Amino acid sequence: MTHSQPSIAQVFAAQHDTVAARRTTFDYTARRAALDQLRTMVLAHEQAVCEAIGADFGKHPDEVRLTEILPLLLEIGHTRRHLRKWMRPSRAPSGLVFLGTTTQVHLTPKGTALVIAPWNFPFFLALGPAVSALAAGCSVILKPSELTPATSALLKRIVSETFAPELFTVVEGGVDAATELLTLPFGHIFFTGSPEVGQIVMTAAAKTFASVTLELGGKSPVIVGPDADIANAARWIAWGRCINGGQTCVAPDHVYVHESVKAAFADALSAQITKMYGADPMQSPDLAQMAYPRQWARVAGLIDDSKAKGATVLTGGDMDQAARKIAPTILLDVHDDMGVQQEEIFGPVLPVMTYRDLDQVIDKINDGSHPLALYVFESNAFADEVIIKTTSGTVGVNMSVMGASHPTAPFGGVGRSGNGGAHGYAGFAAFSHMRQVLRARFFPFHIVFPPYTGLTRRLIAVFHWYVRR
Repeated sequence: MTHSQPSIAQVFAAQHDTVAARRTTFDYTARRAALDQLRTMVLAHEQAVCEAIGADFGKHPDEVRLTEILPLLLEIGHTRRHLRKWMRPSRAPSGLVFLGTTTQVHLTPKGTALVIAPWNFPFFLALGPAVSALAAGCSVILKPSELTPATSALLKRIVSETFAPELFTVVEGGVDAATELLTLPFGHIFFTGSPEVGQIVMTAAAKTFASVTLELGGKSPVIVGPDADIANAARWIAWGRCINGGQTCVAPDHVYVHESVKAAFADALSAQITKMYGADPMQSPDLAQMAYPRQWARVAGLIDDSKAKGATVLTGGDMDQAARKIAPTILLDVHDDMGVQQEEIFGPVLPVMTYRDLDQVIDKINDGSHPLALYVFESNAFADEVIIKTTSGTVGVNMSVMGASHPTAPFGGVGRSGNGGAHGYAGFAAFSHMRQVLRARFFPFHIVFPPYTGLTRRLIAVFHWYVRR
């Protein structure tokens, strides 16, 4: 006997109908237990996760552990340790005007949460937001990417084996499924993906008044200063650009290197790529594939476009369509009419440009959309000047990429690169409503109620003087 799958509307209704009950039953103990269940699930299926992501785009098992499983376990652990404190109501001062009252802020769950996950880190970026949602007391509907089908199927299976569907469930499907989900009145929507789709999500959320967290992307620049540690810069930039096959939203997208260290940096960068992936990176099991054929064609097209318009390939440039692999490629002599300078590359391709005047680089960065990440390799004083004069979602000084998985600090974009914060308390707060609870003990504010005559007017004048002083 076969059983039909519930519709998306039925899945949502099952969670939405339990929102009121969860206000009293999904307390600290229950939320902590859910996080423990999630941790146990991840540990029990670690090998299966490695195999699924390997099947989807050839990612090395150790890289899966490093970039998908380790940060998720850190996120769960940090949230478990701090959850009681985060849930505790906080006090707000009253002041003279509110003398005789007490004020608290309660963080209450927003209800049913929707997590729309991307294909590039299909496990961590699916379950990371779920950690925050469960901690905040929300139920979760997770929509994984259809472009990583093995990981999507695994998530559906292990989540259904671990959680009641009224608390946490997975809905598979493509654009049609996502579109239908976005018509439903979720309390909060957490989307990770491109700015273009982010606009669609935000427009849909406006129709149901759902709050949103958008983790998007952009062209994350790197500045290598004249006194940078060149070996360290090469290590972090090469790794940040090439990990996950270059398909990382906070990867170094292009490098501005001071003219005095250009040659040394180029040599060190080439040597570091060879150290990581060998003389023939196309044969390296450590270099991930492009996730799907259209992604390979897009990145390959960017390389071809750059070469046709005069760019020089310092290293790399090899491409294998059948294997969906692209060798780490360093481009010199790039200019603004090339595709690599106009769109987020999202592949193992790195344009390198020289500069003499730092202010010109800063102006260039500020002329574009605010990046999700900005990296500076130099002294703290040099980095502080860049930080003060620019805007970005995050900043990495003498390192790259790691901010995206930091469990205790907020991570998020600004403007076109996103809004809202993820991880730790910021993630918990995103799925929570800050509810003011104002209690009157002895609060004689009624003495300034109408009619506005005599004593009432004099008391209002005193209040007015107090706030203006």
